[in-house]
Amino acid sequence: MTSPDLSAPATEGETPLLSVRGLARHYPVRLPGGLFGRPGLLKAVDGIDFDLARGETLGLVGESGCGKSTTAKLALGLIPPSAGEIRFDGAPAPAPARQDAAWRARRRRMQMVYQDPLGALDRRLGILDQIAEPFAIHAPATPRGEARERAAALMDAVGLRPDMAARFPHELSGGQRQRVVIARALALEPDLLVCDEPVSALDVSIQAQVLNLLDDLRARTGFASLFISHDLKVVRQMADRVAVMYLGRIVEEGPPETLFRAPLHPYAQALVAAVPVPGRRRARTALRGDPPNPVDAPPGCPFHPRCPVAIARCATERPPLLRDAGRAVACHLAPASPAPASPTPASPPHAAVSAAA
Repeated sequence: MTSPDLSAPATEGETPLLSVRGLARHYPVRLPGGLFGRPGLLKAVDGIDFDLARGETLGLVGESGCGKSTTAKLALGLIPPSAGEIRFDGAPAPAPARQDAAWRARRRRMQMVYQDPLGALDRRLGILDQIAEPFAIHAPATPRGEARERAAALMDAVGLRPDMAARFPHELSGGQRQRVVIARALALEPDLLVCDEPVSALDVSIQAQVLNLLDDLRARTGFASLFISHDLKVVRQMADRVAVMYLGRIVEEGPPETLFRAPLHPYAQALVAAVPVPGRRRARTALRGDPPNPVDAPPGCPFHPRCPVAIARCATERPPLLRDAGRAVACHLAPASPAPASPTPASPPHAAVSAAA
């Protein structure tokens, strides 16, 4: 694997690796009522914008059902968008329905680390064969011996012993299986790695090992990462930039140091206040009620029924995502921003994780 120089930050005019504009994914559903019910529209992702620079990690956070995983599938081209545009390396992303040579070539450059490693692996194959499998799919001209050699080198890179090569997934621990998934995802040296809750099913000590491994591999190989998690402590350590999602939309975005120290959106404030801090007591922000139904979202700001500081305007007018001094927020009560948000590449990746999440 190559080791590009990541010391210089991305410039203002540099083309983002991944660029998303107005991205939406809606699902037609049948609502209860009458003999057959009435048609409705579930807005899993409802018009989001973001850029991801080369070598950068963007963290996506939010409660279950906010659209994080759907955003990941859209970015990877696994499902088609209902609206909006996805550009990868400056070019429009080919439609997933085609799955032609252009689609396969793009998929080779982006890979995914799944939440459930056992479900992501083939239980009938040894782990060395599974790590070598991407070469057979995307680079069939690679000799089998060379593919297995490179798979063995990847095993070593992620901390798996050579004697594990013939083991099956059920013979490994959860952390070891996740290392296999990471090795397989990195086999083709992708430019983009999407991590969907990669450590949520692991013990805390194993989480720290996997997170340090991901950060070390990113520093060495230079891949960009879309890191999805509901654990804010993990995202704070891994991300260069954080986007908070609520009901299919991004409501706040910014560097983790400033976003977690002084969140601007009331929903982000509630998320940050819920994270325990050893040796310190702080006020909790209580949210009213449950998350609204995405099929029947409230008018205006979708968060206003639960917001402790909502005003009359919040119930009728949806706030746009506005940017000011490197921060973006969609809230009528947040500090005024001069212009609609236009995501820009973040600073270069930070040092490796040094403590357990």
